[in-house]
Amino acid sequence: MTERYAVVVVGGGTAGLSAALVLGRARHRTLVVDAGEPRNAPAAHMQGYLSRDGMPPAEFLAVGREEIARYGVELVRDRVVEVEKGEDFAVVLAGGRTVRARRLVIATGLKDELPAVPGVAERFGRDVLHCPFCHGWEVRDQPFGVLASSPASVHQALIVSQWSKDVRFFLHTVAEEELSDQDLRRLAAAGVDVVPGEVAGLVVEEDRLTGVRLADGTAHARSVLFVGPRPVPQTGLLERLGAELHETPFGAYPVVDGNGLTTVPGVWAAGNAIGFAEQVVHAASGGYRAASAIVGDLLMADLDAV
Repeated sequence: MTERYAVVVVGGGTAGLSAALVLGRARHRTLVVDAGEPRNAPAAHMQGYLSRDGMPPAEFLAVGREEIARYGVELVRDRVVEVEKGEDFAVVLAGGRTVRARRLVIATGLKDELPAVPGVAERFGRDVLHCPFCHGWEVRDQPFGVLASSPASVHQALIVSQWSKDVRFFLHTVAEEELSDQDLRRLAAAGVDVVPGEVAGLVVEEDRLTGVRLADGTAHARSVLFVGPRPVPQTGLLERLGAELHETPFGAYPVVDGNGLTTVPGVWAAGNAIGFAEQVVHAASGGYRAASAIVGDLLMADLDAV
């Protein structure tokens, strides 16, 4: 017979585990389906999370899995391939198992699509970075490079200048005339050097970044390179359920209320499933809010059915 749960949480990252912890403590039978592909896996440490600053992401998630297990929450390493909505939700797993749930939490996150520059993917999370709030302190005062992926990359170049006064903005495939006069004025005021020309690759010596090489053969000594990945939201399940999405400069994300409830009754979303800028601390909060709302929603549904 098909197993039945009060809630199935799709995604075992920070948002999913946070939701599962609250649901387990509220005595709801909960299943977490985790494909084991957290967005921050390339990073050796996570920063900016009060009391967990500097903790390796893998260790953080391992502790979370131990915590939810104490409250009877089940976790399975699998992937949800289909969800069908009827009186409840039929959740089909890649491994062949089908379970039913009264409510869903979608915490499938997003994937970072990196610029197609040789060496960037291999060093991402080490000395090729994207978030100065996550890694800026650890690389402060080193020679920075910023790889432009669009004129909007000016903002990244300006932000990282707070962590180093030696910043070079590599225009790469962006023409200098695409930058506004205000962009150029601000870059100059921040002391950021603008370097035209396409980036052909990275210079790596003894397993560390030492420079950025242009297509014309010139090399610029840099020990850190900031890039702007293209976020790819993992919204397939939400779309098949009919959730309304809204377009942002960083992709299309579900329309949600303050607790993460989507436009599909019974379906909540949290973490990077609802936006590009959801850091670990935000994801934990979002999972908590979604779960607490579900607890109340299930209670009222049960009372109204009496």
